[in-house]
Amino acid sequence: MLKGFKDFIMKGNVLDLAVAVIIGTAFTAVVNAMVSAVLMPFISGLVGSPNFDSFAVVNLNGNAIQFGVLLTAVVNFLLVAATVYFVIVLPMNKMIERRNRRMGITPAQSVDPQIALLTEIRDALASQRPSA
Repeated sequence: MLKGFKDFIMKGNVLDLAVAVIIGTAFTAVVNAMVSAVLMPFISGLVGSPNFDSFAVVNLNGNAIQFGVLLTAVVNFLLVAATVYFVIVLPMNKMIERRNRRMGITPAQSVDPQIALLTEIRDALASQRPSA
């Protein structure tokens, strides 16, 4: 029983996942700093408020329904997603593309396995048809 657990823990994908979670957690501080210290003050300068919590508050029988809180969460999510894309994903893709070009590596045109199978079936059926 312990050997099975040890084998499970020592698999590469479990260790890779653990490292990814640790790095992701550490990088969260960087992304949050970018959003809260750079992007939100910029938006605040444009619209006058760093959040939209008091926007679109509806009172229903004495209960405040705050649509602005949802709007703030959506804006924060979009800012975090944009920060991750433009600060990490886009530069990394450009760097990989440049490296591959320098090394002469061309991206392989991958064909969906289902499309390939359907093409084979079509060709096999066409070859079985009597020609006219």
